Amino acid sequence: MKKSLDIIFFVLFTLVSTRGGGQNRPDSLLQDATLQNCVQYALNHQPQVLQSQLDESITEREIKDKLSEWYPQINFSFNALRYFQLPVVVFQGGAVPTGVYNTHFGALTLNQNIFNRDVLLASRSAKDVRLQAKQNIVSYKINVTVGVSKAYYDVLLTQKQIELLEEDILRLARSLKDSYNQYQGGIVDKTDYKRATIALNNSRARKKNYEELLKAKIAYLKQLMNYPADGQLHLEYDSLQMERETYMDTTRDINYEGRIEFEQLRTQQRLEAASLKYYKWAFIPTLQLVGQYSLNFYNNDVAKLYAQDFPSSYLGLQLNFPIFLGLKRTQEIRIAQYQLQRLDYDLISLRNAVKTEYVQAIAIYKGNLNEYLILKENLGLAVEVYNTIQLQYRSGVKTYLDLITAETDIRSAQENYTNALYQVLSSKLDVEKALGSIKY
Repeated sequence: MKKSLDIIFFVLFTLVSTRGGGQNRPDSLLQDATLQNCVQYALNHQPQVLQSQLDESITEREIKDKLSEWYPQINFSFNALRYFQLPVVVFQGGAVPTGVYNTHFGALTLNQNIFNRDVLLASRSAKDVRLQAKQNIVSYKINVTVGVSKAYYDVLLTQKQIELLEEDILRLARSLKDSYNQYQGGIVDKTDYKRATIALNNSRARKKNYEELLKAKIAYLKQLMNYPADGQLHLEYDSLQMERETYMDTTRDINYEGRIEFEQLRTQQRLEAASLKYYKWAFIPTLQLVGQYSLNFYNNDVAKLYAQDFPSSYLGLQLNFPIFLGLKRTQEIRIAQYQLQRLDYDLISLRNAVKTEYVQAIAIYKGNLNEYLILKENLGLAVEVYNTIQLQYRSGVKTYLDLITAETDIRSAQENYTNALYQVLSSKLDVEKALGSIKY
């Protein structure tokens, strides 16, 4: 019995811990923080994406709410009246009381829309309204994908810069040791030793600055992902794969219609066209099927009120045709026509903006790619030069100034190459967005 109770308590504790863990639940943290996983995490947790999905659900309910007016509207009402003074009518010059002191009546009414422009608009535009809500979700997802990817690359860049500085510190530490040994051996004076110390201190200071900057960039990435602020986020990447991803086909044409902004404007055009029809329908009468069944009870004596009922019922058509509304309908049609025409100019402006965006993005990408290839070659040359001069310095052939210059060159080459790599990847995202290649 005690063992069974222990098992029950353990299960209950596990359920409570799972539900109450909040942000620190294991399933809310990434085990493999690759770029794809970070983007997917953001799409699943980013508030703007989640809000747009809720907006889609709200839109669906609003459509169903409006379309419900196509169904019969049935209502029941009940009234109980007690007259203290009976109403009178004038008959042949005299006032004659009419009616009874107690009147109760209940009515069951029916209304069925046959033609109603509000409900007809909701029915005709429901598909595009749903599509508009979905397109808003896609737009948010594209922006989140680009934003998270750039922030991800920015964090990797800073991490790589720290790694390069760590390697630089190791090289400078060896140089410091060599220069100190040469100074102790009387080969050189204190100048080389002091220069080595200054260079090492500078690299250590830069490394500290990058470490603090890294914290801020990781915090920003977590914000974009809606990742727990106190959760661990260790980014994982494949350097060779990232280098392969720097290349893309630069001969592709812009797919204007594939851009989500164009899709949204097209949808908006159809909705505006539906609104124009809606205002034109204002000249068509509103037609309803109406019916009522009522039970009436009349008696001066309350005790005998329900002894006899007086039913009544009817079924008919109700036609409502506004003849003149001060030209209101005409003005509404004109406004709708102008708004529809205005969207044509929005499409032209968007096409021009997308073209400019693509031209700028592809120019930046090509420039970054060319710089990346050149700096990659420079890095290889800088490494060869440094290794050669380091051996020559240890052999006493080269001066410490030559070694410092070689160290500066290799450090600059490494930093420039790393910056160029992530600049290419970042600018490639802008090109893909401009082309309309990012789909959801």
